[in-house]
Amino acid sequence: MPQAAPKDEVSKKAIAYSKFYGGKVGTAPKVPVRSLEDFSIWYTPGVAAVSRLIEADPELSFEYTGRWNTVAVVSDGSRVLGLGNIGPEGSLPVMEGKALIYNYLGGVNAIPLPVRTRDEEHLISFVKALEPSLGGVNLEDIESPKCFEVLDRLRAEMNIPVWHDDQQGTAGVSLAGLYSALELTERTIEDAHIVLFGSGAANVATARLLFKAGANPKEMLVVDRKGILHPEREDIDQLMLKNKWKYELAIKTNGDRRKGVLKDALKGADVLIAAAGVGPNMIKKDEIAQMNKRSIVFLLANPVPEMLPPDAIAAGAEIVATGRSDYPNQVNNSLLFPAIFRGALDVRAKTITDTMVIGAAKELARHAKDKGLTKDHIIPTMVEWEVYPQVAATVGDLAVREGVARKKATRDELLQTAMDMISHSRKTMDALRKSGVIPEPPE
Repeated sequence: MPQAAPKDEVSKKAIAYSKFYGGKVGTAPKVPVRSLEDFSIWYTPGVAAVSRLIEADPELSFEYTGRWNTVAVVSDGSRVLGLGNIGPEGSLPVMEGKALIYNYLGGVNAIPLPVRTRDEEHLISFVKALEPSLGGVNLEDIESPKCFEVLDRLRAEMNIPVWHDDQQGTAGVSLAGLYSALELTERTIEDAHIVLFGSGAANVATARLLFKAGANPKEMLVVDRKGILHPEREDIDQLMLKNKWKYELAIKTNGDRRKGVLKDALKGADVLIAAAGVGPNMIKKDEIAQMNKRSIVFLLANPVPEMLPPDAIAAGAEIVATGRSDYPNQVNNSLLFPAIFRGALDVRAKTITDTMVIGAAKELARHAKDKGLTKDHIIPTMVEWEVYPQVAATVGDLAVREGVARKKATRDELLQTAMDMISHSRKTMDALRKSGVIPEPPE
């Protein structure tokens, strides 16, 4: 179906530039080709000696090839942020953008890889078959609840990190912002009364991570379109059969067995984390007004949050965060995933544990605190470059301590490696621009 031409300048530029460059990422050699002999070294016959080494010990593929620094960004295009089910081809520009961010902010070589399948088992089999080529996998924009089973299975069955950014990334960066907001409002995560509005990939993962970080499940309420989750809800049997992750939340949370809708859930709440759908009228002022004084409100839907931040503040919220860069406190996954994988790849990690994610969130919060916490600054921005190596070093160090690293290194060594890797990517782009290999975009 023909689409109407976009009217805003950013969308117009996105279309024009994508056509001009023919994509956002590509491959480039890492080695010099100086003569005919070099072809014999890098390819046949010389390459056979390297292949024999790896045949005898497949773990050497992490040392003799680029596998150690390569991540696949895999999607079926079934739930693309703000766009819905647009299919694998439609998702490709998004996955290319993700690959660009991985490289520029994390020094990671990322391959955009949308897949034409809607079948859960097929998707799992496909990703598992990729393992010999990869240091890690980033799952992206996969519909719920399929995404939960795919992530849990792949984390259990693969020996490289598997990450679903819509789950772990959103949960981790939300936790970072929450640590700062709780400190500003003189609360702790253990004592906070938390309401999650929305029960898709982001908030199910956020609940699971908050539990690991110390939040009390009995003081947490989860609200979906049918109201507050609780064990006596009329659809509980259906949830048990069709969405075990949501069912577990219904059983585990809501110690007082409260019933009702969002307004009922927010009575006496300290924190609202909304990941419920595009606003701006999903949450009303009179609902926010039910919360305790000095309340914390995260409105994470993109491109339009569940309610506009000025309305939340007018209703009594003290600290408001969104997913947008044109409001203070952007809860942006790009703060986390490039550094998480930088740290995991540098120690050849076999997985990314919840402890590593919590450590990364604390590192983001610490950095924000060092710069000065205010109600409009609870989390770093994407241009605070120095935070990425620090988060990477923390993640790598925790992987070593948790026994999931193939390679040992000290935190200082990991910090230097991360700084070198990220600096190399940025210098490469600068050099390519200055030389004209990457031309400036058309006017």
